[in-house]
Amino acid sequence: MKSSYSKYSAKDDLFWLILRPWIFIPRVLYILLTFIFLFLRILFQGNSKNKNVQKNLSKYLFDVITDLGPCFIKLGQALSTRPDLVRQDWLTELTKLQDNLPAFDHKIALKIIEEELGTPADLLFEEFPDSPIASASLGQVYKAKLNNSFLAVKVQRPNLYFLIRRDVVILRFLGTFLSPLLPLNIGVGIGEIIDEFGKALFDEIDYQKEAENALRFASLFKENPNIFIPKLEKQFSSKRVITTSWIDGVKLRDRALLEENNLIPASFIKTCVISGLQQLFEFGYFHADPHPGNMFALKGGNADCGNLAYVDFGMMDTITNSDRLTLIKAIVHIINEEYYLLAEDFQKLGFLTKEQDLQKLVEPLKEVLGGSFGAEVGNFNLKNVTDKFSKLMYSYPFRVPSRFALIIRAVVSQEGLALRLDPEFKILKIAYPYIAKKLLTDNSEEILDILLEVVFDKKGQIQVEKVESLLNILFRDSENINSDLIPVANAGLKLFVSKKGSEVRKNLLLSLIKDEKLEFTDAKKLLALIRDTFSPLNIAKSAVQNIISTV
Repeated sequence: MKSSYSKYSAKDDLFWLILRPWIFIPRVLYILLTFIFLFLRILFQGNSKNKNVQKNLSKYLFDVITDLGPCFIKLGQALSTRPDLVRQDWLTELTKLQDNLPAFDHKIALKIIEEELGTPADLLFEEFPDSPIASASLGQVYKAKLNNSFLAVKVQRPNLYFLIRRDVVILRFLGTFLSPLLPLNIGVGIGEIIDEFGKALFDEIDYQKEAENALRFASLFKENPNIFIPKLEKQFSSKRVITTSWIDGVKLRDRALLEENNLIPASFIKTCVISGLQQLFEFGYFHADPHPGNMFALKGGNADCGNLAYVDFGMMDTITNSDRLTLIKAIVHIINEEYYLLAEDFQKLGFLTKEQDLQKLVEPLKEVLGGSFGAEVGNFNLKNVTDKFSKLMYSYPFRVPSRFALIIRAVVSQEGLALRLDPEFKILKIAYPYIAKKLLTDNSEEILDILLEVVFDKKGQIQVEKVESLLNILFRDSENINSDLIPVANAGLKLFVSKKGSEVRKNLLLSLIKDEKLEFTDAKKLLALIRDTFSPLNIAKSAVQNIISTV
């Protein structure tokens, strides 16, 4: 009989559990006592320099998280991607949470396959192994064979719906009850954040939903030669079983392992971050669980962009078009150090109330984000920003909208993954040029409006220094200038002569008139900037680079 799950409902699920006090009360007490003992052990042993003590403590931490079940394992997985937050010896143990958890009984897995697909596994496949090749928080994966090809068959853990339903309710109860005592000031009920987590987990245990997600994700990246999505085998997939083509790659968890396989870590970092930015800023649909167990480095690609495979599409989320465009504007406003406009962006996204006096936030935002792409870029990463913002949020009424919970989780996890491969990695070195290129090459109406805000002020005058800043960000290193110069030049020329470019042409003409007189100073500066950036020598270099990259 095929299983069916209800959608997450905080109120209904709480009512369901309260009516079962024999489940609710013992579980709450067990979780509280477990965390009290863990806290005490970390308090007394956390700073010990004895390697054996730390090894035993990391093993205890792993055992505690594993014992508490799927919800807590998911939280532990997020920690396992942050080498800047968790000490290395603990991190090594926590990494096992990604796909090296204790497996459940093989006979139960075979029974689930037969119940879900209607036929025993040994009749469905040419070869089906006696044990899983990997075991994660929600299921375990078998490497089966059919028609001389290998397939990944993921089978869900038994009783998973009950376990997640019970623990999400308890997490929400404890979070809401204890939040006033915690050193947090996120400006929104922690229950709302847990609600987002609960909704995502309930979606993740529906493998039919995951199958739909995989197909959608694959369609978005079908034109990208560096991103590979395993093929879904629909006839072998259901609510609790999902089957895809097998990925033969190296997990993005260890720099040394990549180098042993003659793979260049930096190339996969770039592909990983750029694909993540595309998901947020182009597609509005993103993988919300990008930990190293869900991403594989593949052979092929080049030194600049490696080939990357995504797997496990249970935890996905969307971002609205309005939020997507506002985030792009916010990044542009950070680049241009326009902190009042940035405060307006935060207000529009819901991080600030409509009643907030934005002028009071200009100086604090400048203190937190000032110089983020200037001299301090070498020391700038998301942890620095979040550390500064956490201090800012105690003094100013910032709040975290619950709809941003998974976005923040995805971005922070992705940066953590990159830091594992390169401790010196700085996400803004890739993110800023990406946004700059998008503004200069994307001719959609929405992006054109943002570009016009950068190029012209409210009076229609050319802001040469901001155009120069945008070009500098894109072309400040030799790698970018070779690959991006011709696309930017082509896009700019097409825009200028197109119907969409009428606004640009009109503003350029109006900018020549100041105080009812013709004024060519800014126009000359702009022409000089364009001439220097798109010189014949630079264009030739770009052409050669493009030819080499296609060979």
